[in-house]
Amino acid sequence: MTIQTAHKLNLRAEPAIEPVQDVDPQALKLALRQLAGGVSIITTGGDLDRTGATVTSATALSVHPPRMLVSLNKTSSTWPVLQKYGSFAVNVAGARHQALANQFAGVGGLKGAERYSGAVWTRLISGSPILADAVAAIDCELEEAIERHSHVLIIGRVLAIRPGDAVSLAYVDGGYHILE
Repeated sequence: MTIQTAHKLNLRAEPAIEPVQDVDPQALKLALRQLAGGVSIITTGGDLDRTGATVTSATALSVHPPRMLVSLNKTSSTWPVLQKYGSFAVNVAGARHQALANQFAGVGGLKGAERYSGAVWTRLISGSPILADAVAAIDCELEEAIERHSHVLIIGRVLAIRPGDAVSLAYVDGGYHILE
């Protein structure tokens, strides 16, 4: 936008602001705790090599073409398995999945295939584990991974969708909440 265009729109042209170099990561975490996010369980792998993580970062990148976007920490045990298999599922969690979401978040120390205990799983096209009673399940093939800072942005090409009819779960300020 040119300054002339900004003037016509009654906008002030501001000088560039220098980025702040000393933002406290803990302050950012505290601020983001106030942002409610939908709870999804990302699953990948097969048999004893399966794993997954609970995230609030799963969202649609686009609906045409159908693509999902998920942000994972690069140190997550899920990331190398997802790279190996090249596919993943976004399992939208509902009220009944709080304990399972905790398992996939690492609460209780369960790892890998142990996290799948206490739930019924199936598969769609990619072979990634699908939570049988998920609010919705979105089966994806890894299209692109963009590594930035501490995380990797995963773009998935949607292969199949299994809709559900339950109420989804949200996470805000350190706790789960039911959206009705």
